Amino acid sequence: MIHLSKTALKEVSRLKAKQNNPDAVFRVGIGAGSCASFGYTLQFDSSVGAEDTVFESNGLRVVVDRASLNYLDGLTIDYSEDLMGGAFRFHNPNATATCGCSNAFEVERDRANSV
Repeated sequence: MIHLSKTALKEVSRLKAKQNNPDAVFRVGIGAGSCASFGYTLQFDSSVGAEDTVFESNGLRVVVDRASLNYLDGLTIDYSEDLMGGAFRFHNPNATATCGCSNAFEVERDRANSV
């Protein structure tokens, strides 16, 4: 399951309103990381694939593809602002190491090879 904090939900809802697509889903995935093996991807999508898993988080439909789910199950997404601006923060119980920005992570080799 993917969890969004109240502040993350508020920011995602604000960004979704700009999409002019009320049926868009919030897609969370993984890609190549800049300073670690994996990085998080966030985007809005107009469709849900047959192999996607859909979660409800405070009324928002969150979609994760099957390949990413093994790395992201239990992920909490937060959003915070400071003097430098706002950013999403990721708290991933599957990560064995993260970079300083929390946007890239490593996992145990066994977990990485099981996908």
